[in-house]
Amino acid sequence: MDLVPPKKPNPDIRQVIGVMSGKGGVGKSTVAVLLAQALAARGRNVGILDADITGPSLPRLLGVDSFRAESDGHRLFPVLNEEGIKVLSINLFHETEDDPVIWRGPLLGKAIEQFWGDAEWGELDHLIVDFPPGTSDVALTALQTIPFSGVVIVGTPQDYVSMIVMKSVKMASMLEAPVLGIVENMRTMICPSCGEIVSLFDDGGDGGAKRLGIPLLASLPWRKEVAQARSLRWAALPEPVRKDADRIASEVETAIATVPRRDDARDAGCDHERDGCECGTSPCCESCSDSPKAR
Repeated sequence: MDLVPPKKPNPDIRQVIGVMSGKGGVGKSTVAVLLAQALAARGRNVGILDADITGPSLPRLLGVDSFRAESDGHRLFPVLNEEGIKVLSINLFHETEDDPVIWRGPLLGKAIEQFWGDAEWGELDHLIVDFPPGTSDVALTALQTIPFSGVVIVGTPQDYVSMIVMKSVKMASMLEAPVLGIVENMRTMICPSCGEIVSLFDDGGDGGAKRLGIPLLASLPWRKEVAQARSLRWAALPEPVRKDADRIASEVETAIATVPRRDDARDAGCDHERDGCECGTSPCCESCSDSPKAR
């Protein structure tokens, strides 16, 4: 099997941004939603694809869990939330949101292909893809099918989490999806009573971004109003949360703008099949300090 088969572009979608994590429980879906909302608040046309087929949470987080998506037997039609974000999730096709998805790998992969290729996304500036945790069949199908403009990694600042997250970083690089950086979540907690900043994880000051060798896009504190919210409606979010989300959106747009296009890399003489990228963090081997060329 070709690890990186030809991907299937959609000319109506300008950029596709993946949000990945090595493990669950680190706030990946929350970051995906905040990124989508912040981009929409900047006037962008945004869609969000829930690729976490067996553990979908986006409909509830985006306040559309009472809606149902439609299909004409050939095409899928995303639901539009109150912020104008187009949402597609397996939960939008179930009678109730707690219906389990008991499918084997091939069916899960087929669902991702349909959500990408058979959905009426229309013209979008950004499509956010919320991955399942880890490096499963679903993540593999998504990375082999969809031409990602970049991938955002989400993790908590713990040494063992960084080890697990590095697997996702390397997977994305192997499948030619540029890693834009990491959103470090829950390093601190904002006390809801006094506003004091409390450290939740002691990693010796050696942040996850430094350990992973990728840029730090943002460091988000744990906030009670976010963690306990049933849904994340942009207008109801506290101003500090909206500022954090806008910072992530700004960093992501800046990072994508600096990613070398594949045609540019080929013109520069960068050949991944020949030269490789051993550190797993760079979309172009010539820009990677740990690449064979640099050594």
